[in-house]
Amino acid sequence: MPEYDYQVYLLSSEFMIDYPLSKYPELMYKQGRPYTCLLIDTHEDYFLCVPFRSSINHNNAYHFKSTERSRRTRSGLDYSKTVVIRNSRYIDSTVPAIVDQDEYAEMMRNLSEITTEILDYVNSYINHRNGIRRLHHREFERKYRFSSLMYFEDILRITEKSHIEKYNTSTPDWLIHGSFFIHFSFGAA
Repeated sequence: MPEYDYQVYLLSSEFMIDYPLSKYPELMYKQGRPYTCLLIDTHEDYFLCVPFRSSINHNNAYHFKSTERSRRTRSGLDYSKTVVIRNSRYIDSTVPAIVDQDEYAEMMRNLSEITTEILDYVNSYINHRNGIRRLHHREFERKYRFSSLMYFEDILRITEKSHIEKYNTSTPDWLIHGSFFIHFSFGAA
């Protein structure tokens, strides 16, 4: 496995200004609260910032197994809310990122697994969106419907039309959300 650089950081207030929740709701940060993330330098031209979350209700994440918080909630690192950045001003290195000691220790013990999973998650998205390896539409929806990766398609070098744009212009709403009906007509031909 290639070497990656890791660090726990906060996203800066400049990021919050450039990516307001009103326009980017899947980022799910809370105003006035730090967005603490595992920053992975993939040695591409971007960083992956995987946020620590106290409650994750899906499987697109690394769920802590042996931490104090994980005994009460499904805490972990949420791959679906990963932020992709190029600009180092979006990383706040002036304030120390605070993570529970037991969560930090478990993360460090499982860093190889976490890195493999997040890279698989991101690469699967890129490959699907670029038409290299398409997922079944249900699998894509299940994994990426609420993903923040859609906001960073330019950085990820997605060459196809944005799936948001595509859905809004060429796919009927009833087909996207799976709530459709089939009309049968019986009669003389």
